[in-house]
Amino acid sequence: MIDIQPLAILREIHRTGSVTQAAEQLCLTQSAVSHAIRRFETRHAVKLLEREGNKLRFTLAGEYLLGLAQRVLPQLEHGAHVLEDYARGRRGSIRIGMECHPCQDWLMQVVDPFLAAWPDVDLDVTTAFQFGGLSALLGHEIDILVTPDPIERPELTFTPVFDYELVLAVADTHPLAQKHHVDAKDLTTETLITYPVSRERLDIYTRFLVPAHAQPQRHQTVETTDLMLRLVASGRAVSATPDWLLRKAKGVKGVRIGEGILKSIHLGHRAGMAPPYLEGFINLAASVEI
Repeated sequence: MIDIQPLAILREIHRTGSVTQAAEQLCLTQSAVSHAIRRFETRHAVKLLEREGNKLRFTLAGEYLLGLAQRVLPQLEHGAHVLEDYARGRRGSIRIGMECHPCQDWLMQVVDPFLAAWPDVDLDVTTAFQFGGLSALLGHEIDILVTPDPIERPELTFTPVFDYELVLAVADTHPLAQKHHVDAKDLTTETLITYPVSRERLDIYTRFLVPAHAQPQRHQTVETTDLMLRLVASGRAVSATPDWLLRKAKGVKGVRIGEGILKSIHLGHRAGMAPPYLEGFINLAASVEI
């Protein structure tokens, strides 16, 4: 194997033009530099440098080794910086799992400044909303879980990043739009639109309809927030929707559900020492205004 030190020495001799200055740049003594060159020449049975008067000249073997040094050393130096970034938590990857359909637009407001602040950290987002977020987090399949329904576990940490209220989205012209709040019986004649999530995970059911022993006349699911709000604005249905989604929606009004369903979006991650870039993502997420 070729040692790295002779490569570094030859590169500095070529750059500075002398053994003395090369030794200074490498923080070595001149005798140590000369000894390293002689040891390499003896080991490989080649001559690297020849002296012509007061000048040093690279031999053919020396020229070859110099070219090798100029190609290899920058890669090794870059590799050292990369390893240092890993050690300091500046380089890595974050895999994010989403359990919140309407959070995609909010997440994009976090992603752009994060990528700018942490250029060496890769980011991947899983939007398979029906996946088991908790098991994926515990099983190291994802690093952060975005969820409105944290489940406290000693091996997990959940950080709330913003609060919101779940309201009933209705058309501006809908009779319910004039009410201060809706009762469960108000939905028994309505078509309720939700995301394709089981009823056991829908707050409109678990915290409002089921306790009142009520059901909507019809339950329909859609994949996208835009389609949901368009159907609501047309007067064809109503929907339980986070209040922040309605701020820019046209033709739609939010009405309080019962006494109010207050929620928070949480970012969950495995407990223990988190790399700086993961903490940076969470802190940035908490600072983004909805």
